[in-house]
Amino acid sequence: MVFNTDGVPFTALAPVDLDVPAGKFVSLIGPSGCGKSTIFNVIAGLQPPSTGRVVLDGEEATGTIGQVGYMLQKDLLLPWRTVLDNVALGMEIRGVPLKEARDRALPLLHRYGLGGFENRYPKALSGGMRQRAALLRTLLIDTDVVLLDEPFGALDAQTKAQMQEWLLQLFQDFGRTVIFVTHDVEEAVFLSDEIYVMASRPGRIIDQMTIDLPRPRDRSVISSPRFVAMKKYCLDLLHNVGEAPASRTAAA
Repeated sequence: MVFNTDGVPFTALAPVDLDVPAGKFVSLIGPSGCGKSTIFNVIAGLQPPSTGRVVLDGEEATGTIGQVGYMLQKDLLLPWRTVLDNVALGMEIRGVPLKEARDRALPLLHRYGLGGFENRYPKALSGGMRQRAALLRTLLIDTDVVLLDEPFGALDAQTKAQMQEWLLQLFQDFGRTVIFVTHDVEEAVFLSDEIYVMASRPGRIIDQMTIDLPRPRDRSVISSPRFVAMKKYCLDLLHNVGEAPASRTAAA
């Protein structure tokens, strides 16, 4: 992705080859300005790449919107709609009648920790509950691929840990393909099947790690020697970008 500023080209993103298998949880980590959000905008069709293309299930998807779900760090709940109607919004936009969308969303609110709040407005919810509603809204759009851009970045540590475990349960239940952006290395290792480590100027992928921790996972795994080793490997890469290898896995 190359931008022109006052006639001067700026390479925000070098050539990137990102291959995400169906049903996997893949995280992108790296410093601010390394192109993580640019990759998301390209995948979502919001920004056509200067060169290259996006392929979804073998079909051309470059510059096509509506093919993936996309959740930003801010929940962006509509303050004049109830929690239930916010969660149903994505389905409604895709043409599902509101009553049918509500009927589908309501059991999920009860199942995933929002039961009893369906008729409340977003201002009555905690930060974690707002993120639950926003994530359910994204999942119910019914796309196979979901992009999550630092959805827990603004939460306190305890709420963040609870939301990570909640997301793992959703991932197991819904079986979607997830691409996740975070600055939190521990979060990336805990959640992911694969991690792509990025560097900046220009934005590029410097390594790919396979996270071979068994699923389902619970919080106890973060103290295991294997988890600690993979976290350290990621942190070392991020702190020593100039010395990073072109490609190797954490298992090597």
